[in-house]
Amino acid sequence: MSFIQNVIEIIASSHKELLDGLRLTLIITFFSLIFSTLIGIGIGYLRSLTTKQKNLYNTVLKVLQFLAKEYIDVIRGTPLIVQAFFFYLALVPLIVNPLIKIWFPTGMSAEIAGVIIISLNAGAYMAEIFRGGIQAIDKGQMEAARSLGLPYKHAMRKVVLPQAVKNMIPAILNQFIISLKDTSLLTIIGVPELTGNGKTISAANYKYFETYLIIGIMYYVIIKVLSFVFSKIEEKLNV
Repeated sequence: MSFIQNVIEIIASSHKELLDGLRLTLIITFFSLIFSTLIGIGIGYLRSLTTKQKNLYNTVLKVLQFLAKEYIDVIRGTPLIVQAFFFYLALVPLIVNPLIKIWFPTGMSAEIAGVIIISLNAGAYMAEIFRGGIQAIDKGQMEAARSLGLPYKHAMRKVVLPQAVKNMIPAILNQFIISLKDTSLLTIIGVPELTGNGKTISAANYKYFETYLIIGIMYYVIIKVLSFVFSKIEEKLNV
């Protein structure tokens, strides 16, 4: 009985902090998805380009594709928690804050840093999702479009990408859920998201089991709802 009473007491006394943390978690996830999608589209498209011409354009393209591949390999080859520490504790004070101090005297906030960290991390995976989606389209589609006189860029935008995006949707929606869970790691840099606020609450009441159980249930419910919504979207699009 005391267990149930503890849970009720925590919800009653700390519901504002829990809801504030959940709200920030969803906000960070939402904006991270937007930025990571833009990163993914750019890098995925860049890595899918091919040219047989030996000129300056081809040289620049090869260099950019090499840098894009290295970015993806670095992100995929290192833990998110290390990326968070490196960005917020190393890059921000040494490089970012000196550059933005004219406009932001207090420096970059942990929340903004969190959006950037999740965006850069998810962007690498998004890039592979987009590249894989583009490469999954039969080459005959591009060849047919080119034979009708469409330039490469127009053929890619009007013929290949519409089909590729439809195939990418399940993976993109899944990455959204992964990024939502990844925001819990941002507590290490002081972001007051759901897990971070849970840490503060449990440190004050010493009821770790009940507090983290509540937080776990909140994550589960949100992800369950999102999974249901995403499944309906997939059914609607027949993917």
